[in-house]
Amino acid sequence: MTAQTKRTARALLDRCGQTYAAQAGIRLRDTPAPLYQTLVLAHLLSARIKADVAVAAARALFDAGMRTPRAMADADWQRRVDALGEGHYRRYDERTATQLGDGARLLLDRYGGDVRRIRADAPSRLREYPGIGPMGVDIFLREVQAVWPEFAPYVDDRTKEGAGRIGLPRSPKALSGLVRRADVARLTAGLVRVSLDKRLARDVTDLARA
Repeated sequence: MTAQTKRTARALLDRCGQTYAAQAGIRLRDTPAPLYQTLVLAHLLSARIKADVAVAAARALFDAGMRTPRAMADADWQRRVDALGEGHYRRYDERTATQLGDGARLLLDRYGGDVRRIRADAPSRLREYPGIGPMGVDIFLREVQAVWPEFAPYVDDRTKEGAGRIGLPRSPKALSGLVRRADVARLTAGLVRVSLDKRLARDVTDLARA
């Protein structure tokens, strides 16, 4: 671990080390409501749509009161569509509104609405949720690793791509060793952001050299 590597990791945290959950206004804790909100966010982020749009759509759903599986299930389809539209999530709004309702009912029926009940077998149980594929599983586990530490450090292919772009090591152990344990989720979120934005990656490397 070189001094430059440490500076790059610090520059990443300073420039873009905000988790997507934090950006969406989720105060992530190991409790049912914020975990469910993070699952909704992972669902939205896994579509072929800009991350900022997915985050805005999540915030619109939550601002409309759909913060729990019960509230999501009780909201009618049009209300979900309208909230997604407010966040400009229009390309997939009708299908996603249906999946959100189906997913909320699944969580209520199988797990009493408590996402913590899938924790022991999360990678496979998450796939039961409509709209959550392998990418959605990665997004959710990257975000919740701070409160589900058995999954940390969660470093998927997208994270490794970002690490390579700014000259950081790609191995989970090496990456997690660059920051405090509490900052690993922020680090991986930042690496995802630079993997998606070459200009942001240049900003981070320039900041690290300054």
